[in-house]
Amino acid sequence: MEINSLGYGALRQLRNLSIAALIGLGSAHAETVTIAALGDSLTQGYGLPPDQGFVPQLQTWLDADGADTVIVNAGVSGDTTQGGLARVDWTLTEETDALIVALGANDVLRGIEPSVVRANLEGILGTAVDAGVPVLLAGFAAPGNYGPDYKNEFDAIFPDLATEFGALFIDRFLEPIIREGDESRPPVELLQADGLHPNREGVALIVEQLGPKVAELANRVREKWLRTH
Repeated sequence: MEINSLGYGALRQLRNLSIAALIGLGSAHAETVTIAALGDSLTQGYGLPPDQGFVPQLQTWLDADGADTVIVNAGVSGDTTQGGLARVDWTLTEETDALIVALGANDVLRGIEPSVVRANLEGILGTAVDAGVPVLLAGFAAPGNYGPDYKNEFDAIFPDLATEFGALFIDRFLEPIIREGDESRPPVELLQADGLHPNREGVALIVEQLGPKVAELANRVREKWLRTH
């Protein structure tokens, strides 16, 4: 598996360098892709030193991968999809080339109706599409204590919207740290003392899963630049 992983990384790095070189012929500005990570405390890095949160660890992963990509931390602790919708317009600055949307965990903790969550995420994704900004949508799963109807309706939101808006998609943002068969209880060794937020090791596992998708998101931007230059 190490050989396969190294081969995949090397091929992707060559692809990134080739795309960047072609773009560089037409525009120096197009060399660096800026991606905003719109999320909650999981994105913001709650409880962790500045270099151990999701965004800095993801940035380190991308740098090691050879991607000329900058991740902007647009995470706000405690935020819901409604909060994300309220601030997506000013998150999508002129410098923002792509968007990661990782919201929904706080909605499900508060038992917010899935129809409300869906409408908020539709608004966020629609705003990004209107701005011509590619999106990576990260999904979350509802625990079983709200009942099967709530869980089924909530869990379906994310794949449905990814298909509807043509977004890249990670089915479960927290999947790398979730106990198999129990989506509500990550192992304690991957959590901070509050029992809710991942520690450095937990974040590293999340980044390992998400990194290749973020690199793919950056390449979507570069391919778009190639088509328009």
